[in-house]
Amino acid sequence: MAEGLSATEVGKEIGSHAEHAREHAGGLIHRHDRLLTIVEAVLLSVVTITAAWSGYSAAKWQTESSLKLAKASATRAEANRAFEEALTLRAQDASNFNAWFTAYLAGRKTEARVAEKRFRPEYDVAFRAWLATRPFTNPNAPKGPQYMPQYKPTGAAESARLDAQANAYYAAGAHAAGHADDYIRVTVILASVLFLVGISSHFPLRAVRLGLNVVGLGLLIFAAIEILRLPAPP
Repeated sequence: MAEGLSATEVGKEIGSHAEHAREHAGGLIHRHDRLLTIVEAVLLSVVTITAAWSGYSAAKWQTESSLKLAKASATRAEANRAFEEALTLRAQDASNFNAWFTAYLAGRKTEARVAEKRFRPEYDVAFRAWLATRPFTNPNAPKGPQYMPQYKPTGAAESARLDAQANAYYAAGAHAAGHADDYIRVTVILASVLFLVGISSHFPLRAVRLGLNVVGLGLLIFAAIEILRLPAPP
């Protein structure tokens, strides 16, 4: 008949199993900690690279915005110069026409002819078209050559073109500045991820570390989606 185990042997056996269980659990704990540390290292690496790219993109878009706004300012100055030129020529045309009109009404034909010769070629075209409307007998005739569609003072069209181009440059600069702000916002989010993952290793509780890493991963995914939606740097 087999001999049964004594109470001492049973106690030793239970203690042996308990010790084995603790060792096994300790091995699992260390293994989980190592995996969590690897995850944290991977997260930090990805976030660092992504944050660097986001910061670079923000800087490039900010530079693009500055260049476009500078071009808008320079083009606006050119448009103003062209507009001032058009105003000067318009004043000159009006002065020459007043001289002709005064001489014509006074019947001084020689003076009127001299005044006509002083007309600029562009103004003379509008003047001839105005005379064709019989302004001295036709009450519906335009008030003067400057009201004719043929009158196109030098600089007026150029001023309008440059002004429109300046508006386009300004809009592009504002648009680029908006992209720079978007990338800066993403960079701030990524900086938050770096902070969360960085402090997670200071907590002994695995649940806290895991929670911080999960939150960081969520923010990283959100930031990645935002970057994919934004245009690439110029």
